Amino acid sequence: MFGEEGTAAVPGTGLVPTRFVWPHGGRRVYLCGDFTRWQDTLPLSPVEGSSLVFQVICSLSPGYHQYKFIVDGEWRHDEQQAHMADSHGHVNNWLLITRQHHHIPPPTTDMASSGVTMDVDHEMVHQVGSGVDDLLQLHEGAQQDQQQLDRALMAESGATVVSSAEAEASRKNIQEFLKHHCAYELLPESGKVVALDVALPVKQAFHALYEQGIPGAPLWDSSSQQFVGMLTAADFISILQRLGSNGASVFSEEELEMHTIEEWKKEKQTLFPSAIHALAYVGPDDTLAHVASELMRLDVAQLPVLHYPAHALVPELLHLACLSGILRCICRHFRHVPSSVPLFSQPIGTLPIGNWVSGIAEPGSRPLQVLRRDEPLSRALALLLEARVSALPVVDENGVFQDVYARGDITALARDSTYTRPQLNDMTVSQALQMGTAQDWQGPGPINGSRYLMCLRSDSLRYVIERLALPGVRRLICIEAGSRQVEGIITLRDVFQFLL
Repeated sequence: MFGEEGTAAVPGTGLVPTRFVWPHGGRRVYLCGDFTRWQDTLPLSPVEGSSLVFQVICSLSPGYHQYKFIVDGEWRHDEQQAHMADSHGHVNNWLLITRQHHHIPPPTTDMASSGVTMDVDHEMVHQVGSGVDDLLQLHEGAQQDQQQLDRALMAESGATVVSSAEAEASRKNIQEFLKHHCAYELLPESGKVVALDVALPVKQAFHALYEQGIPGAPLWDSSSQQFVGMLTAADFISILQRLGSNGASVFSEEELEMHTIEEWKKEKQTLFPSAIHALAYVGPDDTLAHVASELMRLDVAQLPVLHYPAHALVPELLHLACLSGILRCICRHFRHVPSSVPLFSQPIGTLPIGNWVSGIAEPGSRPLQVLRRDEPLSRALALLLEARVSALPVVDENGVFQDVYARGDITALARDSTYTRPQLNDMTVSQALQMGTAQDWQGPGPINGSRYLMCLRSDSLRYVIERLALPGVRRLICIEAGSRQVEGIITLRDVFQFLL
């Protein structure tokens, strides 16, 4: 049924030429399905005049078929086309081929020259998806504002715009779920939680976080036998900026040995008198709605889950609750009932979610800040605190996305006591990133084991949420498919602000 080049032919009148469309961008897009025995792949060609739309026409026998797309090496299904989950939770697109008669224009010269050859009966074509011709017409209006063009393009890609009532129903269903499930469900079957004693010198605390690969830890006061707070990467950034001797921005070995965590807590109260310094925590019986609300209200990444046994004075540290854990619970619950959350099918580019660069950001909102690889590390640290963000995209001189510098990366300076060197003042973002090593990726994720995940503005909210729910993922970088230029960033906090 398929030629040597992976293209389709029509050997007999029993086959129906069928057009498959991927309207969400990428560099290389392939089609795979039961009609290829789930082994062979068919390359899709870019549609002339569009950097996002790919298509291929192949001949299928009438009947029911399942298929998926492979976009830049990753299996994808199109949320805007008919899809279903099998018994193992795998989601495939599907279609029913019947003998219908549709006319489509012949392939363009560009498509023919790209290696796609098709023997097509133009009077008998079954089309998958919708809005392709409208997409091409939109691209011809290049004089339109780029932001409006992108949003119209995504709307025309086949997504059904949900009504305000459907959006509100989606939020209500999520909120009801969170109200009826508790923090105990966040606890893993097995694991460990690291706590630091307040008598520990700053130097040892710095090294402990780096060696454990964690951005923060609860603080334990042995004298009171109580947990008294959290030590985070933001604390270390402030320490490097403010507590150097004689106005210097780096410590000596002696200073790091002298300053304990407890002393830093006291100095922190003087430096930030308006900040909340008392321990914030949740209990295992608190609802997920309460946990999410506290994480958002306090603007923190983690909250200790403490259990106070009856007739016991010492609390038990069970877990560190975070938004990604709550999001995993949401994904598990709603994965098999997508009709309960129609809002999840919407392209993120049409939703008021995330932080975007100037030109895409909503009027009056603060545009996304980015870093260049050659900028000093000191500016990156200052910007992380001033902008109150957990990470910043790193780009080259052309604005092309390269990497991410996050607050947690500050612990990489613990390697070989780099923070004690005078050269720290002259260190660039690129040099700081080279010091860190990528963590071993646990569970599903990008096949290249990258420290970041990317998305497109045409990706659905469900696609974004499922990736933010992966262990260790706190943000997605949104790029333009063709140029890889940074367009925005979507964090866990952004998702919960939008949903709740």
